[in-house]
Amino acid sequence: MAMNVKKGDTVVVLSGKDKGKKGKVQSTIPSESKVVVEGVNMVTCHTKPRRQGEEGGIVRREAALYASKVQVVCPKCGKGTRVAHKIENGKKIRVCKHCGAGL
Repeated sequence: MAMNVKKGDTVVVLSGKDKGKKGKVQSTIPSESKVVVEGVNMVTCHTKPRRQGEEGGIVRREAALYASKVQVVCPKCGKGTRVAHKIENGKKIRVCKHCGAGL
């Protein structure tokens, strides 16, 4: 399944405990159709010190969430939008469904 979200995109969360939050995509996992968004879906991880001198403890970090739960935010109109594809100068580009601006 093709994902419309890429690393570096600004996205808005559509459902779940973080509904309405905006953030930047840190990484994508296309094989699982998941994305990791900055400051969204925070979980606590109990880490154990692996090397001598390294600290263990409780760390808060972002967990992956399904790409279908996020929507790309258009830089021009500032709204969450579906992604359309247009061929321009022989290249396929992503465009906003609302205003037609490039994403």
